[in-house]
Parts: sequence; structure tokens; C-alpha cells
Amino acid sequence: MIVFPNAKINLGLNITEKRIDGYHNLETVFYPIPLEDVLEVIPAPFSEKEFELFCSGIKVDSFPENNLVVKAYRLLKKKHSLPPISIYMHKHIPSGAGMGGGSSDAAFMLKLLNEQFQLHLSIEQLETYSTSLGADCAFFIQNKPVFAEGIGNVFSPIELSLKGYTLVVVKPNIFVSTKEAFSHIQPKKPIISIKEVIRKPLEEWKEILINDFEYSVFQVHPKIGIIKQQLYDAGALYASMSGSGSSVYGIFKDNVKGIEVLFSDQYCQVLNL
Repeated sequence: MIVFPNAKINLGLNITEKRIDGYHNLETVFYPIPLEDVLEVIPAPFSEKEFELFCSGIKVDSFPENNLVVKAYRLLKKKHSLPPISIYMHKHIPSGAGMGGGSSDAAFMLKLLNEQFQLHLSIEQLETYSTSLGADCAFFIQNKPVFAEGIGNVFSPIELSLKGYTLVVVKPNIFVSTKEAFSHIQPKKPIISIKEVIRKPLEEWKEILINDFEYSVFQVHPKIGIIKQQLYDAGALYASMSGSGSSVYGIFKDNVKGIEVLFSDQYCQVLNL
């Protein structure tokens, strides 16, 4: 069975307060985009190994046991009868990009196993399982635009469609650590909630839809800030870093011709929403 885990972007991201457990509460909008990995599971009932993981595409720098798709399989295997399997994963979503590639792979793995082996798990059960794998994993179970709060794990449905727009995603060869991203963050509640901002026309987002991480990340990695400005110079109606980076996206009204040349030395994808 084959599935196609997709990426997401963050539309705005406000760090609202620091929690007593050391984490931070935030608010953002998760929006699914058609940038996809490929994931296939083949039962291997006569294998002596619990699983085998075969990866292609963008290199995955982790041991198989640490991969979220393997963790998803083992999580379900604790309570359900699952055979040994062979896992084939082609990575197209870059890691460390703030686009949830690993979280999406894990969530889609749960959904794939549920369907392929007829576990009859409900959406609520799948979301509960996915939350234990990562804060934003549960988003990819229903995979619809949501307003996210808490640590990115409390969702409210929203009415939002970017259909007809063109999305350009650029990922420089830069790794942004969580520590870096939070290094200059001063938590504060926004004057206007992102939930209210995204109801306004997209053309008004530029000045009011903010990603709080950009301030600290652009200081340490100015190239990421330059990419954002280049997207605006190319005609983007709105541009932002996604999550804590390092990918930057621009939303364009029309098809963008030749923009890949501008970012020819970096990962660049042009997507029709």
C-alpha cells in the first residue's frame, strides 16, 4: 500500500507565553501543501527482522530506529497484531525546514497501517497515537487547515482556502536549531490573533501576519531574511519563514515563470495550491 505524506506551512506564528514545564505556548495556522513524500509498506511475514527501512530521495540522517515511521509502527504494534514489514520511503520534503515532513510521514504511517491491516482505529484514536510522536503530528491525521494553540497540539477548524494561488518554497542549506530560534524570543500575546488576521484579504497579510521566530533567526542567518525579501521583490503577495525555519515561502497570485533560476543554488519548489 502506498500513501503520499504532504508538507504544511505555518501562516503566522506567535509565541504567546512560556509554560512552567519549560515549553512555550503559541498560536499559528497550519496549512497543508502539495509537496509530498512517498511511503509504501509491504508485509514480510516470513522475515526474521521486525522491519526493514529503505530510503531514497533526500538523505535522511538518522538511524532507522529513530525514524518516526518506525516509531509509528512500533507504537501500534504494542497493542495490535502487526507482522514484520518492509518500509519504502522516498523523501521529497526537506528536513529541518519547518514544514513538518517527519511528522507527516509518521501520521500517514499510522493511517496506512490502520487501513492496510484493518485495525479499525477512529480518527480520535489515530490523533491520540500521533500526539505521542510529536506535537504537530496530529494535524496530518485530518490534514485540513487549522488554528493551532498550546504547544502546537490544540486545533480548531478554520475556513481558509488558498486555492488558485501559486506557492514558492525555498529551503537554503542552513540548519536552524530550536535553541537558536528561541534565543531572542520574548513571549507576548498579540494585539490581534492570527485567527482574526487570516480572515482579512491576503493582500493585507504582509504587515500584520508575523512569524515571531524571524527576528532571532534572521540575525543568526541573514541569508534566510534575504530570501524572504527576494520573494517579495519577485512579486509575492505574502512571504514568510515557515515554523522555526529554515524554509521560506511566498504566495503569488499568478504563475511564477523562471523563479527557479533565481534560487537555482537552493532547494526550490513551485506548487499550485
